[in-house]
Amino acid sequence: MGRLRTLPPKFYRRPAEEVAPDLLGRLVVRELEGERLILRIVEVEAYLGAGDRASHAWNGRHTERNRSLYADGGVAYVYFIYGMHFCLNAVTGHRGNGDAVLLRAGEPIRGAETMLEHRGLRRTPRPGDVAGGPGKLCQALKVDRDFDGVALSRGPLRFTEGEPVSAEEMVTGPRIGIGYAGDAAAWPLRFSIRGNPHVSRPRPRGG
Repeated sequence: MGRLRTLPPKFYRRPAEEVAPDLLGRLVVRELEGERLILRIVEVEAYLGAGDRASHAWNGRHTERNRSLYADGGVAYVYFIYGMHFCLNAVTGHRGNGDAVLLRAGEPIRGAETMLEHRGLRRTPRPGDVAGGPGKLCQALKVDRDFDGVALSRGPLRFTEGEPVSAEEMVTGPRIGIGYAGDAAAWPLRFSIRGNPHVSRPRPRGG
């Protein structure tokens, strides 16, 4: 696979809707107990801060839970949802913006057997079983709130260059599960790799 070049902080210091499609094809590297687990990012969603009703930063909301969301781009924002799942986001833009990109799905590149163990699965996986959803992805990589606020350019959780995806290889559509968000529910801020079987369900149109 060669040397894994980490994405620099400046990569993230752009609007979330620019960073999100640029994350497709990049790699998430998790160092854990001497093993390197790697996922290729195949699906993301952008959240646009105070003006986005679907964002945790909607209307400038500040809480202890979302403090990392307002950092300079290049750190993780990890939150707990439904009392059972962690979700991993890359904070984007500049301090105070509240923008982020949610990692929705990844394709196993290295360490799939270990990730299956983390998921509590023993059978031969089908595409999407390992990391085909934001909760699955965090469980596969053992990512929890301890990673909230950590830099994504160093340490045991890093985002690396991988191979960017062309516009022709992408599918764009509305985000999932945000019917409460009014007009923002229809914004085309879900990005995925066309035809990739690890993309989460429901599959986007054309994907």
